[in-house]
Amino acid sequence: MSEQGQGGGYPPPPPPPPIGGYPQYNYPPSQPSSTFPDNAQSTSNVSQDSSTSYNYHMINMGTELIPTTQHYQITPSTNPLQTNLQNDPYQLTIEISEKTQPESKTIHYGEAPSIQPRRYTQKEIKLSDGHFVYDCPVPTGLTTKVPLKEKEFDKVRYTACTCDPDDFEREKYTLRQKTYERDTEIFIVITMYNEDAKLFARTFHGVVENIRELCERDRSDMWKKDGWEKVVVCIVSDGFEEINISTKAYLSAIGVYQEGVVKKEVNNKPVTAHIFEYTTQLCLDPENMKPLEVHTPIQVLFCLKEENTKKINSHRWFFNAFGKILEPNVCILLDAGTKPGKKSIYHLWKAFDNNPSIGGVCGEIVAMKGKYGKNILSNPLVAAQNFEYKMSNILDKSLESVFGYITVLPGAFSAYQVGPLASYFLGEKLHNQKLNDQKIKTGLFEANMYLAEDRILCFELISKRDESWLLRYVKSASAETDVPDKIIELIKQRRRWLNGTFFASLYAISHTFNIYRSKHSILRKILLSIEMFYQTYNLIFSWFALGNLYLIFYILGNSVAQYANWELIIYNVLKFIYIALIVFQIALAMGNKPGSTRLAYIFSTLFFAFIMIHMLIAIGRITYISIKDSQVKIDGLNLKSVQNILSDFYFRNIVLSLLSTYGLYLIVSLLSFEPYHMISSFAQYMLLVPFYVNVLNIYAFCNIHDLGNKRRSQEKKIDVPEDVDEEYEKVRSILLDPKTRNDLQRQGETKERQEEEQKESNAKFRTYLVSS
Repeated sequence: MSEQGQGGGYPPPPPPPPIGGYPQYNYPPSQPSSTFPDNAQSTSNVSQDSSTSYNYHMINMGTELIPTTQHYQITPSTNPLQTNLQNDPYQLTIEISEKTQPESKTIHYGEAPSIQPRRYTQKEIKLSDGHFVYDCPVPTGLTTKVPLKEKEFDKVRYTACTCDPDDFEREKYTLRQKTYERDTEIFIVITMYNEDAKLFARTFHGVVENIRELCERDRSDMWKKDGWEKVVVCIVSDGFEEINISTKAYLSAIGVYQEGVVKKEVNNKPVTAHIFEYTTQLCLDPENMKPLEVHTPIQVLFCLKEENTKKINSHRWFFNAFGKILEPNVCILLDAGTKPGKKSIYHLWKAFDNNPSIGGVCGEIVAMKGKYGKNILSNPLVAAQNFEYKMSNILDKSLESVFGYITVLPGAFSAYQVGPLASYFLGEKLHNQKLNDQKIKTGLFEANMYLAEDRILCFELISKRDESWLLRYVKSASAETDVPDKIIELIKQRRRWLNGTFFASLYAISHTFNIYRSKHSILRKILLSIEMFYQTYNLIFSWFALGNLYLIFYILGNSVAQYANWELIIYNVLKFIYIALIVFQIALAMGNKPGSTRLAYIFSTLFFAFIMIHMLIAIGRITYISIKDSQVKIDGLNLKSVQNILSDFYFRNIVLSLLSTYGLYLIVSLLSFEPYHMISSFAQYMLLVPFYVNVLNIYAFCNIHDLGNKRRSQEKKIDVPEDVDEEYEKVRSILLDPKTRNDLQRQGETKERQEEEQKESNAKFRTYLVSS
């Protein structure tokens, strides 16, 4: 029995054809398949008496063959390879005729076999300038649900790119918007790694709502009913093996992605990026994954990178590859999971429209609070970050915007009028250790500096030679983002932020004089110099933050201890615990990864919070006693009253100090008409101040050698059906069934992961033993 006999669950071979052949049969129209087997055998000969279907993959012939759902065979009387190679080496025409398989008279009982026979056709694809480009039909179930039926909505264009993003234009690749001769006003990029479908859907739904709002601006000269033609949404996923299964299913469900047409190499050249272009009219609800009736067309460009080359490389594809082709006026950066607020994209664009000298803007990033603010009320970590984000927007961003230099335009939600500079992408070379023509210095300073590459970009923009770009904060544009709700996740995130911020700030401060080579006015250069002095002060203060916090604890404890012996005992015990916790944090940070010592970090955070409670009580008691014993007499708002306040030691050093810090938070929040975070998040933030200062800083600086950007664990792959409509139905079932989505998230751990956990367990034992 042959390999394709009845063993292994395969269907039996067909019986020999009857005398005279089979009667002609007309198949109903069907959709092309989306599967092209990567391991198809290369061949240069076709058997003259072949009676079975083959998948051909012609090497170095200038042509790629795509299978579809109908069953075709080579005509026995022709030899297409020999005929066409004499005429055109870049085009291969195969003459095919259709035959059918007779119905077997054998009676079968039971269920149909799990592996069903499929029908294919060999379809010729002529390479365009040596590039593999194919217009794939979208599933019929998708096209019947949308109002517009033009070719743009019936075909998804696939391009197998084999070059570096910097060579995209030089290698004569192009995009559909260029073919349609459309001008691109706004170019939006959504970068992702392996975020699940819910996170991606949240971002994509927010973008769709913003584009629909642009199309409803009938009075605008720029935006009207067809305003969607001026907006392109680019989705860049970092790694073919890393993309989340549910996210890939979401993209398939809206017609953007088809698994089967993906090629791994073209003419012996490895594919670097799989590019899908489609104008979708569907958007799924982020909560239940059901289609929403939002039929605004969205021009989507999906770039699935073959290798995991980090976010900065994704931005290089966006700016240097696609941006050069589309030549947009405004580029907007979003991270998967960040949902832009209503009209936010319009407000970002309007900032550039009003002031051509603006090079970059950012909006307000808001922590996602959940329904009725449940995330803040139930989790003190989320509440503390909500307060941190709010005060940063109210105080830092607003002040920096006045000077014209925003120290960081967050990559999760920002916009640029000009493409990034060459120095922005230098960080990619530092991390990947790809040394080309020139030797690149890869010290820890430079490597950590480019962990915050967006900060480097901001400084390079405002200090660019012979330019006068400004950076602005747009309060009316906002975006919601998920913040870490677990201590370990927050530690990992802030390690990268703190190290990158520190070294990027050192770089900016040390290159302050670059500002004077720009074309800014004298007044602007003075303002920027003042801001750089302010940044220097902040950097020095943050460097000594750990010691300053302990000094505050020490002074407050000594001050309170003099009132009673029991307070002296409590202070001495807490002082010992404080010092022990600091030493313990150093041991944890240098010996273990946070994930393996979760309980130790929770224990440390709780003890630091208890110490902070003691400090707040001490502040309250000292303030009360100081005011009670104070000799200050305030007689109206006059000079004598001010002199009385400043001459009193306790009132001046304690009460005024408290008002200038905590009172400032309340005053500016009221002036901004946003006092709610003071009520819901202020207390949680105050309790976690020692955690921010001690735990996060110690872990970050003890791991400056760690340049990796750890992400979520990788997901396993699923087999995708060969039929387009069957594939579409399967991805819909994945998205609509909560149990299926949850099962996809709970994939088994790999052997490597188990070995890593064993190493961490051993390291944890060592740390606890040394600390004890």
